[in-house]
Amino acid sequence: MPEPEIDALVFDVLGTLVDEPAGLRAGIRDLAPSLDGSRVEELVSLWLSHVDREQRRVLDGDRPYVAGDVLDREAARRVADAAGVCDAAAVAELARAGRRVPPWPDTVAGLARLAGRFPLIGLSNAGRTALLEIGAHAGLRLHQVLSAEDARSYKPDPAVYRLAVTVAARPPERLLMVAAHAWDLRGAQALGLRTAYVARPVGDPPARSDRFDLYADDLTDLADRLDRLRAPRG
Repeated sequence: MPEPEIDALVFDVLGTLVDEPAGLRAGIRDLAPSLDGSRVEELVSLWLSHVDREQRRVLDGDRPYVAGDVLDREAARRVADAAGVCDAAAVAELARAGRRVPPWPDTVAGLARLAGRFPLIGLSNAGRTALLEIGAHAGLRLHQVLSAEDARSYKPDPAVYRLAVTVAARPPERLLMVAAHAWDLRGAQALGLRTAYVARPVGDPPARSDRFDLYADDLTDLADRLDRLRAPRG
């Protein structure tokens, strides 16, 4: 993959650039401070499972399209019910927990380094308003942020990846999709994008059959690998 073939980097946001479960944990602890650690983890899983299941139902045609913000409110309601909390204001505040998520330790410096060489595009299943708040809270340096909401669908629908191709105004093979989720990279790959897997504790690891263009331990490692591809050979 010679460096000149890559004109822009496209980043998944939740899980790849920010630690989504950490933000949800903090929100659940604020909602119900008496919960122990194992119960908090169960409720984090409940939230994530609900959002994942409902996105899949939309993709399968079993549910009309709804934006990510709606799914977050549904997830917050399910978590609050499971925690025995009925206060409407507290539930509304919990629904915003997914927007107050910390970046991974390498994210801010890694994006700053990569932004000196490439246009950086965020591409997420999160809603437009959520992405605005996530980026501000985590300090994400992205030149453009795109929401699946603009395609009225969710990744891995090709229509979502096509948003990045359209904005970049480049052929898909000149874009590098960066994600911690192998399923996400497969979706991008199907549309012709190049792919880079970045390992995260909360990601979806590649299967033996996956063949991505780059594999990196974090964004620093990704930047190093792209530098080596660019370096002249002699």
